[in-house]
Amino acid sequence: MLELFTGRADGTVEGCSVEAAATFADVVTEPDRRNLEYTTAPHPDYSEQLCRLLRPRRRLRSWLQGRGLTLLPGSCLSLGDSSRFDRSDPGNPYHDFIEQAYGSRVVTASVHINFGIPDPELLLAACRLLRCEAALLLALSASSPFLDGAASGFHSQRWQQFPLTPERVPLFENHTHYIRWVEAQLRSGAMRNVRHLWCSVRPNGESRPYGINRIELRICDLVVDPLQLLAITAFAELRLLQLLAAPEQLDPLRVSRLDAQALPALIRRNDRAAARASLDAPLRHWRDGATLIARHWINALREEMAPLAARTGLDRWLAPLDKLLSQGNTAMRW
Repeated sequence: MLELFTGRADGTVEGCSVEAAATFADVVTEPDRRNLEYTTAPHPDYSEQLCRLLRPRRRLRSWLQGRGLTLLPGSCLSLGDSSRFDRSDPGNPYHDFIEQAYGSRVVTASVHINFGIPDPELLLAACRLLRCEAALLLALSASSPFLDGAASGFHSQRWQQFPLTPERVPLFENHTHYIRWVEAQLRSGAMRNVRHLWCSVRPNGESRPYGINRIELRICDLVVDPLQLLAITAFAELRLLQLLAAPEQLDPLRVSRLDAQALPALIRRNDRAAARASLDAPLRHWRDGATLIARHWINALREEMAPLAARTGLDRWLAPLDKLLSQGNTAMRW
């Protein structure tokens, strides 16, 4: 799923999500009309996914061109205006809550990447690993250094400002733990519905929390280069394949020297550090708490996964990471 801002060629944000959603079946609105989203159907082949990423974007660009608009890069209201909320559906009571509780902090653009894993227990192990390494994926994708026409001081202003909800999310030990925790949040009102779990990585499925069959990676900023986006996706997929092959070696709850209470705190610190400095951020490793730079951690994992990448044919899709790591992500280049 990709979220995008629309606006004018000079970078001025101008919303038209309601009209776009009425025109295109695969476009949906967000609470604020200045950003919209579209979802690609699942497919294991990366060449096909490349086409599925580009087709709706091309249709949308052509339609926007007729209105004097275009798709804007970046994941925040780079040129403003974050002081207001521009409702897409003024009569929607859930949108009332969103606006009153969070304001324009939720008005962002991002990419959500889903991987299908049918076994709930393996899926939750995958969530544990990707949550512990989500800062690396934010470091690769950071693209929001500006807000309201000024440098924000963060490579990902989007992740810095986004209201993580609930504020504290444990590493779910198993499916039962996840179900009971979600039920408790719904009873207390900390979550308004089952979708109201806004964290870096979460279980997903049509009947969550009871039926879950995919992992949703939510931390990434918008990546407009489709080959870089697929490279980041391949990096995450290879990490998941490593976990599925040897969960006893890569499940943080099994192998970390830190306990289940310390790991979520480490995750929060790492995610904040990556939001500030992305590839240059000092991070703490989930295995032992050792400090290392995000860029170095990513390179070490690439070396480790190289044989698997070659066997699966994903090595060529990883290639854009070379340029990304040497020249910097979007935020660093801007």
